[in-house]
Amino acid sequence: MKILAITDVHSENNPKFDNYIKNNDLDLVIVAGDITNFGPPEFATEFLNNITSLGIEVIAIPGNCDTKESILAIEESDAIFNHNNLFINQNIAFHGFGGSNPTPFDTPFEFDDEELYENINDLFNQVVSNQRMLNILITHAPPLNCEADKLEDGSHVGSNGVRKIIEEHQPDISICGHIHEARSIDKIDETLVINPGMLKDNHGSLIEISKDLSDFKVDLVEF
Repeated sequence: MKILAITDVHSENNPKFDNYIKNNDLDLVIVAGDITNFGPPEFATEFLNNITSLGIEVIAIPGNCDTKESILAIEESDAIFNHNNLFINQNIAFHGFGGSNPTPFDTPFEFDDEELYENINDLFNQVVSNQRMLNILITHAPPLNCEADKLEDGSHVGSNGVRKIIEEHQPDISICGHIHEARSIDKIDETLVINPGMLKDNHGSLIEISKDLSDFKVDLVEF
């Protein structure tokens, strides 16, 4: 399976991204939040449906800058709405939770760390399988104290709740966003943590998973 992960669209179309998805063989696009910049909700619908119209499946969660109306637009689009939801496809489990831990800016979709932890923990506890299952965590908020949550001044502003989930459940891959300058691939224990970077800056991440789920390759890409 070939997956493209993007985040932090912030209501801006990107022709280079459009060309990339048209000219590359992709099975899935993951959008890890902040599809809009406090609206308009119509942008979320159009952006997501433009991808699915190419025959590419889309999994999307909202970010802290997505309003109630924008979140409804994401849910009603042709994308798979993965906020507080478990989606399983080909023995790959996608555990999604949008929004962010509290910010100084009082943005529309924020949760305290305990709420983030409890909801995501419930998603992981739903997975019961005797088969090999590859687990992918999709959050807008990055885990605390890693490359994915580091500001330019070196301080860390990620979610302790997301970090605790990773330490306890050790998903194979964690995809996040929120911190635009923290584009990175890092590890927490055995979990690969990816912040693809802001789409406006032509950034994304390509994840290639083998058919038997025994191996995967992750690269940061530019459009």
